Amino acid sequence: MSHPVSQHPRVVFVGAGSVVFTRQLLTDLFGFDDLPPLQIVLYDVDADRLQVAKGTADQVRERLGRPAEVIATLNRREALDGADFVINMIQVGGIDGTRADLEIPARYGLRQTIGDTTGIGGVFRGLRTFPVLSAIAEEMIELCPDAWFLNYTNPMAMNIWWLSLVAPRIKAVGLCHSVYWTVHDLCELIKVPIGEVDYAAGGVNHQAWLTTWERDGEDLYPLLEKVIADDPEMLRRVRVEIFRRVGCYPTETSEHSAEYLSWFLRSDEQIARYRLTPLEYLQISEDNVAEFRQARDDLAAGRPLELPREPAEYAPQVIHAMITGTSRRIHANTPNVGLIDNLPDRAVVEVPALVDAEGVHPLPFGPVPPVGAALNRSYLSVAELTVTAALTGDPELVRRAVLVDPNAASSISPEQIWAACDDLTAAHARYLPRSLGGELEL
Repeated sequence: MSHPVSQHPRVVFVGAGSVVFTRQLLTDLFGFDDLPPLQIVLYDVDADRLQVAKGTADQVRERLGRPAEVIATLNRREALDGADFVINMIQVGGIDGTRADLEIPARYGLRQTIGDTTGIGGVFRGLRTFPVLSAIAEEMIELCPDAWFLNYTNPMAMNIWWLSLVAPRIKAVGLCHSVYWTVHDLCELIKVPIGEVDYAAGGVNHQAWLTTWERDGEDLYPLLEKVIADDPEMLRRVRVEIFRRVGCYPTETSEHSAEYLSWFLRSDEQIARYRLTPLEYLQISEDNVAEFRQARDDLAAGRPLELPREPAEYAPQVIHAMITGTSRRIHANTPNVGLIDNLPDRAVVEVPALVDAEGVHPLPFGPVPPVGAALNRSYLSVAELTVTAALTGDPELVRRAVLVDPNAASSISPEQIWAACDDLTAAHARYLPRSLGGELEL
């Protein structure tokens, strides 16, 4: 790191009430036996969820036998004071915000599956997250200016882009498990152990392209093509269709990938063909609430929580690498400064990166496949217009961001896009600045 980590490194979880994800991160982090005693600080705006997060952290620490101090607080400034690492996983608006993002556009015929990354759902999730990110960054500059900000909150590209403009001195990097799990699942499909594989992906978050996938220098794509050829049902997978047309596999699930393009959600026929479930994230969100309640009940009854079986997240790996000086390779989201040749400068891209005691070092990637870059640029246009709308306070740019989204443009008219944005602005007014039609005084 560029500054010495304290003797008891302070790791702050912002949005710790996401208790299942907090459990995964803590299990991964406490899985390292060569870390010094950590100070784990849990912050959330929801007292009930924070209490469950605290009970979760205490149980994971005890079961894995790690020396750590666990602090829970509803005061963000108190949490951030003296932090070495800040893990961000907030969801501004909670499940009600998610419900609005999906259900309101659906009334106009605009179908989404997840709605948290790009398109109309991603736009409004970004707009209500930016003010909170700005406030966190301002407090970090005052209270922990050398800390690393490790972001998991979606829309990933928009959030990191926003921070790069409003708080460039903050050391922020976006972390997402989609590249790792894509390769993990592909390796299972072709029956090759992931530990024997070299891989690299580049592009944008949730739409990066797996350009290198090899074992001992041998390209593994022909093995995947054989699996596809032997099973006609594989052709009903969104990602297989994208792979066949683009030439590289995309790094997010079919559910996510379907809503970043104009190809899949525009008709009932396509939805049936590719086995998609519009509004799927509503059920996923309800399942997350059920998992929270189960964790709360298990803790109250003194039952052991189910712990993840294998490490899966980058933030613990980043923290371990910086504290111990262990060098490792991850994929990270960061502004495009000489990283991907055929994507816009300063736009936020996802590329391989090295992590060591000095920090996160994104690696120059070169070009991504030309058609992949063309699709990425559509995605980045939505992100750029959204960030610019928030910076300038121009509500017309919000609508234009949705207008250039491929899924929206293929599904509903400009008039309907404007109307849906009006309705979403009203639904999210308490989280949006007045300049964009909301109620926030910034």
